[in-house]
Amino acid sequence: MNHWGRQFARSWGQLSPRFLPFADVATPDLSLGRLLRLSLFQVSVGMALVLLVGTLNRVMIVELGVPSSLVAVMVALPILFAPARAIIGFKSDHFQSALGWRRVPFIWKGSLAQFGGFAIMPFALLVLAGQGHAALAPHWVGLVSAAVAFLLVGAGMHTVQTVGLALATDLTTEASRPRVVGLMYVTLLLGMMGSAVAFGVLLENYSHGRLIQVIQGAAVLTLALNVIAIWKQEARQTPRYNLGQQPREPDCFRECWRAFSGQPAARRWLLAIALGTMAFTMEDVLLEPYGGEILGLSVSATTLLTATLAFGSLLGFGFASKILGRGGDPAKMAAVGLTVGIPAFVLVIAAAPLASGLWFSTGVFLIGLGAGLFSHGTLTAIMAEAVPGQSGLALGAWGAVQATAAGFGMAVGGVLRDLWAPIAPGGYSYSMVYSLEIILLIISLWIARPLIRFRKVTVA
Repeated sequence: MNHWGRQFARSWGQLSPRFLPFADVATPDLSLGRLLRLSLFQVSVGMALVLLVGTLNRVMIVELGVPSSLVAVMVALPILFAPARAIIGFKSDHFQSALGWRRVPFIWKGSLAQFGGFAIMPFALLVLAGQGHAALAPHWVGLVSAAVAFLLVGAGMHTVQTVGLALATDLTTEASRPRVVGLMYVTLLLGMMGSAVAFGVLLENYSHGRLIQVIQGAAVLTLALNVIAIWKQEARQTPRYNLGQQPREPDCFRECWRAFSGQPAARRWLLAIALGTMAFTMEDVLLEPYGGEILGLSVSATTLLTATLAFGSLLGFGFASKILGRGGDPAKMAAVGLTVGIPAFVLVIAAAPLASGLWFSTGVFLIGLGAGLFSHGTLTAIMAEAVPGQSGLALGAWGAVQATAAGFGMAVGGVLRDLWAPIAPGGYSYSMVYSLEIILLIISLWIARPLIRFRKVTVA
């Protein structure tokens, strides 16, 4: 190697940790490559989120003419399964299959549910679009089929994400768990960004047939990614019971949940997470229709908004991981995220009267940035409240509250927009929803403020 080559290698070795903030979570027993492979389950979850919340809700509202309130309810259907995340996390803490696994069976079942939902979805869309022989079926058949498909995909996502994060924490030390979870969510955001860009390119020349092909490809890719993610990740242990017998859970879920939720800080955190998440997600089902109907953006352009939102969240997670890794206060980080969200929604509201796509995109980016800071801060804080040996329960509780609030917020946002449309035509019905989100951000900030430890961060 010549002089310049040695200099480049030395410089890269010194700079790479700065640009790979999660590289230090690797250990001799757990390589970064293995962690990245495990994080592929978040890519499948991100891909499903982009399809459900981004592409499909725009297509169903604008191209298929389905009322936005009905679409909002469909997109929010996964909240019916979201409260079960705490139970799923608890079950995976204590379950052991006949093969000696705890987490893998749950991830596999969730993957099958995601695949099944995507398999049903194309036929539901054919009925809604009135294409081919599907046009002979009653319209309600398409609506019911779409609802079932959304519910299955949502149930699979909740199961895979909850247990996958619990498996990631099992493989790492207690000190590095917040960073590992941060890495998993960065992978989720990267998956959302990549999927949004890919779907935008594939749907540049939109047709119902092309959309169905994209959904079918997502179904196959979901199963492949999840299988690769869990391959040889969890060690098999000697079964604690004979084949054919049911395992005995050492603790009652109700008692464990009472011990966790009985902590005053945990209760306040769960309330702040619920209201803050609603504030950041009520617009999810409205952003793309808002861009298409009010600002005249194409399907491809509005799909790329999801990538913009995810990119902002990615930067938020990266920044939060760096600060929290130096001993920063997660409550303060969550409060900063809530604060960033306020001007973000102001920009989105101002985009309509100014007819400015730039203001709209900037607002969407800041919404993602604030949501990333808020999510990482609250996730780190709630893990600190976890009872030893109950990481799955803590992660499930955070996921249950967050997912339930997100789904409820999306449904309420769509319904309120339809209710306000007759009295506030044009972009004003959307702006009223965005204004309500600003109010929720302020309330959530007020709830989280007593949890902030006002101290200086010691920089390592």
